[in-house]
Amino acid sequence: MSDSQHNHSLGDETAPELGAARDIAEVPAIEVINTVAVHLLSAAAVKCGLADDPENQLDLDEARKLINALAGLVTASAPDLGDQHARALRDGLRSVQLAFREASPIPDAPGFGAGEKWTGPVS
Repeated sequence: MSDSQHNHSLGDETAPELGAARDIAEVPAIEVINTVAVHLLSAAAVKCGLADDPENQLDLDEARKLINALAGLVTASAPDLGDQHARALRDGLRSVQLAFREASPIPDAPGFGAGEKWTGPVS
């Protein structure tokens, strides 16, 4: 079966995926990195209790994972992002790191908080 026959036999279900792959190829890497970072930042903020319903959304274990991922991404990509983008992401990261510390009933030692492996101590 040829590729075109195979794709036709799958129906229209594959068309959006192929279109998305073509669309993402046109998006600059900095835009993709910023988008991912903003999603991680937003999710971390919610898990740190910074949303409308903090008592039901606070989940520090999940927040730590998200902040660690965000800190690694921001630290690794900062040289490529340029000062304006990197500064905004670092500021957001620092905010959720501080929110994490504030929400934590047992504070981590300096340098061992969420994301601090990559950013250094946050206070």
